[in-house]
Amino acid sequence: MSKLLLSFTALGLACAISIPALASTPEEDKATFQAYFTERFPTVPLQEFANGVYSVDPVGRENWEAIEEFPPYENALSAGEEMWNTPFANGKTYADCFPDGPAIVGKYPYWDKDRGMVITLPLAINECLEANGEKPLGYAKGPMADITAYMAYESRGQVTNVEIPADDPRAIAAYEAGKEFYFARRGQFNFSCSHCHFGNSGTSLRTEILSPAFGHTTHWPVYRSKWGEMGTLHRRYEGCNDQVRAAPFPLQGEEYRNLEFFMTYLNNGLELNGPGARK
Repeated sequence: MSKLLLSFTALGLACAISIPALASTPEEDKATFQAYFTERFPTVPLQEFANGVYSVDPVGRENWEAIEEFPPYENALSAGEEMWNTPFANGKTYADCFPDGPAIVGKYPYWDKDRGMVITLPLAINECLEANGEKPLGYAKGPMADITAYMAYESRGQVTNVEIPADDPRAIAAYEAGKEFYFARRGQFNFSCSHCHFGNSGTSLRTEILSPAFGHTTHWPVYRSKWGEMGTLHRRYEGCNDQVRAAPFPLQGEEYRNLEFFMTYLNNGLELNGPGARK
């Protein structure tokens, strides 16, 4: 077994039995993570991992490609574009907060050194609204999913490139907190994120094939057939916690933002292709 795989295996075991994990840098984690999935699925081209489970499920992919001919997120794109162009009560627009335009998803999440915290796009959107005297949006669905869907669509083709400042211990701590969350068991089922999407990726759970963790952050927000509507990444985090019968954390709270920071960093190099459609 390669040194890289050994380090992640040791990490998973360490989190499972609640002892300190072996030390590794984010760069080493990323190399381990990406090597694991490219070796586990050797016939899948690197960029295909951005398509989630449809990179490893040929039958599901056929259905997904048919759905994408008339994607169910089109209404969200229209609603999101209208939101982007509609002035606030004070006459300003989202463009005043985001002067580089809507195609900025590739810049998020990022570490804000001044504030000492991870900033995600939904958090930045609500801070923009509040700064302009508007009410913040809910983080799970609805208008937040619409505006981020439009921005994601405009950002398609950008490459994931999260930076973790090595000179800021707080950034490393946030990354490590996200890593610990990912590998820690929780809930009545005593499952971690990694149980489904790391070692068991590509296998079947009931009638579903478990998607690889590599690529999980590239395609949000998503229209899920199960939801019958658009939803955000943190809504999915909440749902996963609920499925293992664990108490969820606040959407856009520190726990989920650190988790997104960790997961997105490991996907560096993959192109963004949101919004997406899933079962």
